[in-house]
Amino acid sequence: MSALDRLAEFELDVLKEIGNIGAGNAATALSLLLDKPVDMDVPRVSLVPFEEIAERVGGSEQVVIAIFLRVEGEAPGNLFFIVQQQSAKSMLNQLLAMETSEDDRYSEMEFSALCEIGNILAGSYLSSLADFTNLSMAPSVPFVTLDMAGAVLSYGLNQYGVMGDSALLIETAFLDGSEALKGHFFLIPDPESFAKIFRALGVPLE
Repeated sequence: MSALDRLAEFELDVLKEIGNIGAGNAATALSLLLDKPVDMDVPRVSLVPFEEIAERVGGSEQVVIAIFLRVEGEAPGNLFFIVQQQSAKSMLNQLLAMETSEDDRYSEMEFSALCEIGNILAGSYLSSLADFTNLSMAPSVPFVTLDMAGAVLSYGLNQYGVMGDSALLIETAFLDGSEALKGHFFLIPDPESFAKIFRALGVPLE
């Protein structure tokens, strides 16, 4: 039985609360960085089987912007912040007031700005998770790329040769006025990390 099958509604509520706190911290950090109000919608949190991850972002052949970070510390794993190109362009236009081209091209500065958004999200969420679990967790230097979702996920996981059977999915939405700018945030703990995280949360997994 997978970790996904053993989790009940209560445990998902705990993960959702951590996601809420992390999103709030990320909105505050982005507001300070941009010197303008930034709100984030209450994130949707769920556990998904690994083979369904690409489908959640439009399919394995969907071209996406992905920010990848390795989680280092007592519960290592992989983190992906993935947005479809339309949302990435909107984030650059509306959050950062950057003029963008209408095609698939991105300048080095645009990649850097998207990478920083992913870095802030990852750092805020990991800080909240570390506070709840008392486990040390820190993100590596982020890596940003434009590629098909299947290729991005395969590269990030094969590079370290490990993967769990499930991923924690946090569907985020920045709110700029009435428009929501959506992104997908995946935490894929290494196999031994999943049980360690849930034990620290008071949810033992055999």
